[in-house]
Amino acid sequence: MVMASLSLNSLPVQPPSQHCRKLIDAPSSTSLNYGTGGGGSLKPIVISGDPPTFVSAPGRRIVAVGDLHGDLSKARSALELAGVLSSDGRDTWTGQETVLVQLGDILDRGEDEIAILSLLRSLQIQAKEHGGAVFQVNGNHETMNIEGDFRYVDSGAFDECSDFLEYLDDCEHNWEDAFSSWGQVSESWKEERKLAQSSWGPWNLVKRQKGVIARSVLLRPGGPLASELARHPVVLKVDDWVFCHGGLLPHHVTYGIEKINNEVSKWMNNVGENDESQIPFIATRGYDSVVWNRLYSRDTADLEDYHIEQIQSILDTTLQVVGAKAMVVGHTPQTTGVNCKYNCSIWRIDVGMSSGVLDSRPEVLEIRGDKTRVIRSESETFSELQAVDYM
Repeated sequence: MVMASLSLNSLPVQPPSQHCRKLIDAPSSTSLNYGTGGGGSLKPIVISGDPPTFVSAPGRRIVAVGDLHGDLSKARSALELAGVLSSDGRDTWTGQETVLVQLGDILDRGEDEIAILSLLRSLQIQAKEHGGAVFQVNGNHETMNIEGDFRYVDSGAFDECSDFLEYLDDCEHNWEDAFSSWGQVSESWKEERKLAQSSWGPWNLVKRQKGVIARSVLLRPGGPLASELARHPVVLKVDDWVFCHGGLLPHHVTYGIEKINNEVSKWMNNVGENDESQIPFIATRGYDSVVWNRLYSRDTADLEDYHIEQIQSILDTTLQVVGAKAMVVGHTPQTTGVNCKYNCSIWRIDVGMSSGVLDSRPEVLEIRGDKTRVIRSESETFSELQAVDYM
C-alpha cells in the first residue's frame, strides 16, 4: 500500500509559529490522597485504584459533563457553566474544591479532540492544588479509536494529530510539556494550517494519509495518546454515585469494576500479548458492554410498563451490588436535555452539545449530597431537582 511506505518526516510540513513552552508544572505521580489546598476545611479526597475506581470526596460539590466530541468551544462553555473554568481564555480552574467528572466520548465528530484532553489535564493539575479533582471516564469512541476504528473521525481531527506530532517533536518528545500545553497553542497551529491550506494543492491526499498515520501512531495500543487514555477508568464511583459512559449492569459489577478498569488500561497500554483476545469484551464490545449499553437511556414513552419494571429492577440490583444510590451516564443524546428516570436512579447527561452531533446548548449536572441540579445557560432558568430519599 502507498500509505505503508510513507514516512511522516518525508512529507511537506508547515513551520510551526509557536514552539513548545511549559505552561504549567508537570503533575506529580498519582496520589491516593488529595490535600484540601488553600487551608480548606474539607477532608482530603481519597482515591483507590489505578486507574481511579473508588473516590471518597467528603462534602464536595460534584459536577458531571457529558459527551464533548471534539468541540472545544462547547467544552469550554460547559466547563464555564459548571463553574470550574475561567471565562478569560486563560483556562484557569475556578472550581476550588469541586470534583469534576467528564463522561467520555471526547474523540470523534469534531476537530479539537487532543486540545480538549489537554485542557482537562491542565484543570486536573490545577484542581488538585485547590483540594478539588478532575476525572474522566472512557467512552465507546475512545475504545473504537484505540482499536483503529476511525469511521467517525473529523477531517480536522486528522490534521490535529499531524500538528500535535510536530509540536511534540518541538518539545523534544517531552510528553507532559507538550500534552499539557497543547490546549493553549493548538488554535494558532490550526489557523496557520488553514492559511496554508491552499498551498497543498495536489498534496491533499498525502496530507490525509499523513493524518491517518499520525493518528495511528498516537492511538494504537501502547501509543502515547492511548497510554494517556489508559489513565482513565471505564467505571468510576465517587461517594454514593457511580459514573460510566453507557451503563453498568449486574454482571459487570459481579465481574468486578476495578478488574474491568485494570483490563481496559492494560489493553490501552499494550501490556501483555497484543492480540484480539486482549480486548476487554465486557467493557468495550457488544450492545451490553459498559461503554455501549443504552438500556437506561431509552425513551420510556416507547416502552411497555413491564419493560420499564424490568429495567428498574436491573438498575436497582446494579446499584445495590455496587453500593451506589444513583448512576450517571452519557452516550445517548437526550433531546430534552439532562434528565433522570427510574425514580431518579439514573441520570442521562449527554445533550449532544457538539456541533458534530446536535449542536445543542451545553448543560451540566450538579450534585450536592442528595440534591441535584441541572445547570443550563444563563438565558434559561436553573432546574432544581430534589433526589428521592436513598437508602
